[in-house]
Amino acid sequence: MAKNKTAYVCNECGQDFPRWQGQCSACNEWNTITEVRLGSSSAKRTHQFSGYAGQTSNQVQTLDQIDLSELPRIASSFGEFDRVLGGGIVPGSAILIGGHPGAGKSTLLLQTLCQLSESMNALYVTGEESLQQVAMRAHRLGLPTQKLRMLSETSVEAICDIALNEKPKIMVVDSIQVMHMADIQSSPGSVSQVRESASYLTRFAKQQGIAVIMVGHVTKDGSLAGPKVLEHCIDCSVMFEGDSDSRYRTLRSHKNRFGAINELGVFAMTERGLKEVANPSAIFLSREEASSGSLVMVVWEGTRPLLVELQVLVDNSAMANPRRVAVGMDANRLAMLLAVMHRHGGLQMSDQDVFVNVVGGVKVSETSADLTLLLAMVSSFRGEIMSPELVVFGEVGLSGEIRPVPNGQERLIEAAKHGFKRAIVPKANMPKKAPEGMEVIGVTKLAQALEAL
Repeated sequence: MAKNKTAYVCNECGQDFPRWQGQCSACNEWNTITEVRLGSSSAKRTHQFSGYAGQTSNQVQTLDQIDLSELPRIASSFGEFDRVLGGGIVPGSAILIGGHPGAGKSTLLLQTLCQLSESMNALYVTGEESLQQVAMRAHRLGLPTQKLRMLSETSVEAICDIALNEKPKIMVVDSIQVMHMADIQSSPGSVSQVRESASYLTRFAKQQGIAVIMVGHVTKDGSLAGPKVLEHCIDCSVMFEGDSDSRYRTLRSHKNRFGAINELGVFAMTERGLKEVANPSAIFLSREEASSGSLVMVVWEGTRPLLVELQVLVDNSAMANPRRVAVGMDANRLAMLLAVMHRHGGLQMSDQDVFVNVVGGVKVSETSADLTLLLAMVSSFRGEIMSPELVVFGEVGLSGEIRPVPNGQERLIEAAKHGFKRAIVPKANMPKKAPEGMEVIGVTKLAQALEAL
């Protein structure tokens, strides 16, 4: 009788080990190595695929001999979805969409495939829900259901066999955590099953030229469930985020071999499903009235500017160590900017609690929010209300200098479109001609920015 092979795999980095050990020597994480049964050594894969649409002979080529023609893309009927994917769905690509339960992953993909099935062959594979549940959702959303092919199956081999006969252009697998392979003895959702199922579907997508979209679960801390090797073998990893008490959802790419990873798509959940938000700045600027500590900044998301409101509350602390809380921003950068304000702005906040919040659940990672954060701190500390027509952006250095940020002209034009009349920006970002009706003030030092207020 054939002996089962066993390996030990790190859930964080995917490194293999011949025996168990407490710490992974590759990523230095503790207690992340789990036992994986690889199946019988005599087991052979009988499924071999052929006929990949873009397959070429295995020959060594020089760089100038490689075909540079643009990859054909499939429009998903959602402009925001296409933006995050880099312009559309690439045939033969493997895409992984993750998100919390109830975020709208299945709804987004069902809407997309129902629209695409009108013009091409599409297959929706569901392993978690019954076909009746999916059909009820489609009818509730008023989607065209005449041409979308449906399949309820959890065996990866069976799914690929049926897909070979159906020959779809695009296929959705919902979800990868419930899929299993016959020659892997562990239960569905385990490290070995998820890894082997994803690599099998990815190989099938490449060799058949079928775009495969896999749905993935997330863990309690919001990261994608399963081994990290799952993210390595796919072409694109997308996270669908949104709070349960908010009707807005954001779609952001974490890995994309066919486009940028800093694009942001915004959707609104309605009774008729997900709707695109063509102007996200409008929903993030829904201010009833101006208040102290509130200021608008212009951040750059992918290929477009986005106006976001930043709120800061500075209050006397009753604790020996005042609290520094940042929601939507890096807490370490907040501590650094507080030191810059003390040294070069002359304001001491060591006995104050500082709370920072980016309105709308947006996560700001770029440095253009530095100057906005400092000026909002001053406004809250002094209790002064700034003009609701003021917009600010700029990076602040440790010596108090105001550094320029990319795409300054485009940021000012976007702010002018939304009715802002005054802007405080780095002097290097001063335009040759200010947008009509806007006063632009260029500053080089933090002290100049405080005087401009």
